[in-house]
Amino acid sequence: MSTQQLHPTVLIPGPVEFDDAVLDAMSHPSESHVGAPFVNVFGETLSLLRKLFISTDPASQPLVVSGSGTLGWDFVAANLIEPGEKALVLHSGYFADSFAECLSTYGAEPRQLKAPIGSAPAPAEIEKELKANKYKLITITHTDTSTGVLSNIKAISELVHKVSPETLVIVDGVCSVGCEEIQFDQWGIDVVLTASQKAIGVPAGLCIMMLSGRAVKTFESRTTRPGSYFASFANWLPIMRNYEAKKPSYFATPSPQLVRALHTSLKQITSVPLSERFEAHKVASKKVKDAIKALGLRQLANSPQDQANGMTAVYLPEGVTVPDLLPKLYAKGFVMAGGLHKEIATKYFRFGHMGVSVTNGDLGHIDNAIKALKESLAEAGYAQK
Repeated sequence: MSTQQLHPTVLIPGPVEFDDAVLDAMSHPSESHVGAPFVNVFGETLSLLRKLFISTDPASQPLVVSGSGTLGWDFVAANLIEPGEKALVLHSGYFADSFAECLSTYGAEPRQLKAPIGSAPAPAEIEKELKANKYKLITITHTDTSTGVLSNIKAISELVHKVSPETLVIVDGVCSVGCEEIQFDQWGIDVVLTASQKAIGVPAGLCIMMLSGRAVKTFESRTTRPGSYFASFANWLPIMRNYEAKKPSYFATPSPQLVRALHTSLKQITSVPLSERFEAHKVASKKVKDAIKALGLRQLANSPQDQANGMTAVYLPEGVTVPDLLPKLYAKGFVMAGGLHKEIATKYFRFGHMGVSVTNGDLGHIDNAIKALKESLAEAGYAQK
């Protein structure tokens, strides 16, 4: 059982519920960010990220910087593509629009390849586009938080390396790292960007990235200065290398408490085989999706292969609105999320199932939430078919 004060269980697609030990780490006393105790913890944290991303290539580099996952977009746009160069943005929901806007802000020329709501671009369409144009990079949202659509990173990366091997493979893993399999080295990924508050299970405030050696070389060979000062790899790569070598270094002050919380969570995550963690999320996801089907409801993600394991986006039944449903769930002790995709935001809700709510079954979060959802729908006037 948790020792946290009584509060509604947060089952949105992030932030998620936190383990007691992670929150305890957040209460660590103030300390020097260049003192040996913190430097050692930060160095171990970066090494643990290599395990999480399944990367043993010494040329790759993990980064942890204060900021949200959105900062990862800025890092990519400011460092890995130059003004006038093209980026292919695979669109499976709201967040592709935002990534494309970020890229264009720095002078890149993004081209979005869109799919109908609830699906991802087809491999044949991706191949056709890669053959038709020269792209500096391709961006893929692994799990789009707005739709619950899961993209097949392994297959897309293989396709890119076959058809356009010079194109960098960039993965937005904000809603997938920690609950979906990612084989960074084996799949030939160049960047994964994520954030602390979702399946990694740490309070919001950290942008987390993994860079391939090829991505680092791409940055080092750029012909123009990075488009950002704070988000410049020129400033951050030396810092991360020094911290990982247990050497104090400084560019901008990190959050010792958040880094200690991340260190605690990563130790927990890597204490068991990652395959077991991913399987646990698949089992929990199936339980939620089976319950949704039994209620006669539909998911936004049309096909099983397109359905994420860390969240489920569900169309509301006719006659039930988000303002009808969410307050009733809250009264029963659960927080779920309304829709986010701008075209259909009022027509669906989102159920997050990742992190400690999945890995610690004794908490009963998933089973109790399903029960609360059934009861809340009935109270909102939904007569199950």
